[in-house]
Formats: sequence, structure tokens, C-alpha cells
Amino acid sequence: MKQWSEILRNVTMLSQLGLSLITPLLLCLAVCWLIVSKTGVGSWIFIPGFFFGMGGSVTVAYKFYLSINKQQMKENKKKKNKISFNRHL
Repeated sequence: MKQWSEILRNVTMLSQLGLSLITPLLLCLAVCWLIVSKTGVGSWIFIPGFFFGMGGSVTVAYKFYLSINKQQMKENKKKKNKISFNRHL
């Protein structure tokens, strides 16, 4: 049963990461499309919008990486500090 809960947790984290990575890019491109359709600015505006969206996605990925590392460090510290009866201090 523990394996299923860990598998489900990993799948939900992966899907959340995927949504979090694609959302900034889609939002920036949607804003660029709105600007082009309402003001008549050239299509060149999509290029900086794409790069700003990718920058937001990279920021999300970096924050996710930091949170996973922090969680693993906590688990390692918890395992390391576990005192058993055979361990002498």
C-alpha cells in the first residue's frame, strides 16, 4: 500500500510540474496575442513574449528543484539522526 501512495504522490507532483511549466509560457503568448489583435502591433511581439514565458518556466523549474532538494535533505537528516540500540555515542 505504501508503494501506491508514493507512486500517486510522484505522479501528481509530475503533473503539477508540467502544468506549472507550461502556464507562464501560455499566459505570455496569450498577452502577446491580445496586444497584436487589439493594437495592431507586428507579430514580432511574440518573440520577446516567448522568451519571457520561458524565463518564467525556468524560474518555476528552479524553485521546484530547490524544494525537492530541501525535502531530500530533511529525509536524509532524519535517517542520519536515527539512533539505534547498537549505536554508541
